[in-house]
Amino acid sequence: MNWNAIKAIVLDIDGVLTDGHIGYAGPREIKFFHVRDGHGLKMAMRAGLKVGVLSGRSSEANRIRAKELGFDFMYEGKKDKRTAFGELLAEQGLQAEECLYMGDDVVDIPVLRQAGIAVTVADAPEIMDEFCQERTRARGGCGAVREIVELLLKKQNKWQQQMERYLS
Repeated sequence: MNWNAIKAIVLDIDGVLTDGHIGYAGPREIKFFHVRDGHGLKMAMRAGLKVGVLSGRSSEANRIRAKELGFDFMYEGKKDKRTAFGELLAEQGLQAEECLYMGDDVVDIPVLRQAGIAVTVADAPEIMDEFCQERTRARGGCGAVREIVELLLKKQNKWQQQMERYLS
């Protein structure tokens, strides 16, 4: 596990950036995203990391959040995550070992097995521990992404630089 090799953060959405709940208001889907996760991802982007999502579902709510945060890439509606991850790597000019992937369920295992660093959330099924080097303390959609971004930036000695804008 080489934290310094990481150039991109790739996230599942439902259960990672959200708590996994999906609500419907008529024909529209509603989801809730944690503001600290979003801020952490902005900090990662300012530190020079690519950030984006790889999701099995397609959702207008996901697209709105990705656009709002300025993600570098968005792969949605990808039921075969293994193939989609290969596409992502080729299109983004990345190697698998340069990616930190964060997932919450067994559909993420094919990507978790390839990624340089594999992370799951606190409320993920126990089986995920077999495929991940890290498990967050926070649940999905409740600051888990921010937690891992902060850890990554600290391991890469980029955290203090990001904090300077708030401390100076």
